[in-house]
Amino acid sequence: MDNRLYEYSPIVSRPKLAWPNGARVAFYVGLNVEHYEVDKPSTSIFPGTAGLAPDPLNFGWRDYALRIGIWRLIESLDRYGLRASVLLNSDCCERYPQVIQAGKERGWAWLAHGKNNSILQAGMTVEEERQYLTNVVDTIREATGQSVKGWLGPALTETFETPGILKEIGLSYLLDWCSDDQPFPLSIPGMLSVPYSIELNDVTMFVGKSLTGEQFYQMVVDQFDQLYADSAQSGRVMALCLHPFIINQPFRHKYLDKALEYIANHEGVWLTTSDEIAAHYAENYNQ
Repeated sequence: MDNRLYEYSPIVSRPKLAWPNGARVAFYVGLNVEHYEVDKPSTSIFPGTAGLAPDPLNFGWRDYALRIGIWRLIESLDRYGLRASVLLNSDCCERYPQVIQAGKERGWAWLAHGKNNSILQAGMTVEEERQYLTNVVDTIREATGQSVKGWLGPALTETFETPGILKEIGLSYLLDWCSDDQPFPLSIPGMLSVPYSIELNDVTMFVGKSLTGEQFYQMVVDQFDQLYADSAQSGRVMALCLHPFIINQPFRHKYLDKALEYIANHEGVWLTTSDEIAAHYAENYNQ
């Protein structure tokens, strides 16, 4: 079947996209703040034990994220004046209140990212999914004190009904469809797709391809340089997608810090959040 969620739109046929204050590239950090159930398999560095319950090797590796890694990341974000766009599992609101408080103090944007990263919506009925998504969004809204506008599915998963349900409960954009360098409208009125990244993503780069920190830095720079060059014609979005149990390991962290410095020190870069990108596009281009 054809994908009815959005239509084909070649970038060369679109009106010029302009960002605030003449910026060429809108840059945001997609920070995954996630909870994993101890008796279910998930993202693993060693598949050999992934099916065990418990699985200390892989669970402990993931658990490093909010115990250690995120606090190292926060130091870098603060250093370069960056606010995170948080892909938040709602289970984190009760279990990691210190992380939520740190984000509230810094004006982070909060996006719904499912209940936890051990549950996917596949197989849910429409009513089950509606109740599930409503509970996720309500929990995040109550904990953060902010409206929830964006969604990223755990492992970038959806059902065919997800976008419509999210619109019903007050959301206005998705990150799941990584098919563009600019926001674009979905077929559901009032819903947008905002760029995220499968490849410029530390899970893919380090777990999937075993790249080095130096290679990570070079790929971030190369991504930015190409998008910056492209943006001479029309504005672009660059998302840097991070998981603190991966990129903020001690031997990798300095390469992230170096990459953030490279981007933040360029002129013509809007250091922003996915919420602000979606709002700017909706106000000026999605009439």
